[in-house]
Amino acid sequence: MPTEAIAGRYEQLLTITEVAHALRVSKMTIYRLVHDGRLPSMRIGKSLRVPVSALDGYLGQVTDNLG
Repeated sequence: MPTEAIAGRYEQLLTITEVAHALRVSKMTIYRLVHDGRLPSMRIGKSLRVPVSALDGYLGQVTDNLG
């Protein structure tokens, strides 16, 4: 199966560092959000990954609470 076909079937996953950089916060802040259950994640091996849809959902909740 070609790589493009495989990539099209699965959602993009971000590392904790990538999420922290995107939000311009520390990695510890992201770990807290994950630990508190406010930002869904999954463990792959020893690493945590955050689905892009989970990050979008979290940001949607945060912005809804602003106004």
